[in-house]
Amino acid sequence: MRRTGTTRRGALTATGALALGAVLTGCGGDDEGAGGKKPAHSGARATTAKADKALREKAVRDGALLLARYDLVAEAHPATAAGLVPLRAAVAEHGKALAPPRAKGEPKGDKAPPAPAGPVSADPKAAVRELAAAERRRADAHTEALLTAGPELARLLASVAAAAAAHAYLLTELAEETAV
Repeated sequence: MRRTGTTRRGALTATGALALGAVLTGCGGDDEGAGGKKPAHSGARATTAKADKALREKAVRDGALLLARYDLVAEAHPATAAGLVPLRAAVAEHGKALAPPRAKGEPKGDKAPPAPAGPVSADPKAAVRELAAAERRRADAHTEALLTAGPELARLLASVAAAAAAHAYLLTELAEETAV
């Protein structure tokens, strides 16, 4: 009997298409089409570059913790590693995209990522479910940050939040397919 419903391959393909569409939408043109005038944002709270930088730094720190978590799960449960590789790579790319721009003359020295909290579950299904929960928390955090982010950062955060939600779905499916 043929399996119906969403397969992992189909879900990964759909996620890739959604992420690409979100990135391309976020990379849209400037405001020159409006006669060179910037649109009025009535009622919107203006954010400073300092606030956006703080949001970016927090997002990068949270992403580094998640990357470390992916590494711990893959190391503890090698059977899950193949399914985690593309998702981990996407999280790493999100970190690069969210990194605050460096000022001229600012040293390139990167801070060491924070140590991940807690051990990984001994059950591979539970470990992957924990990753899915972490991705859901990341999606929620980025969605909440949209309220205070500037327009450009908000578009980027929305794209990353959508990708994190898709990762949570895919990780939930991977957990179901993982043999104990």
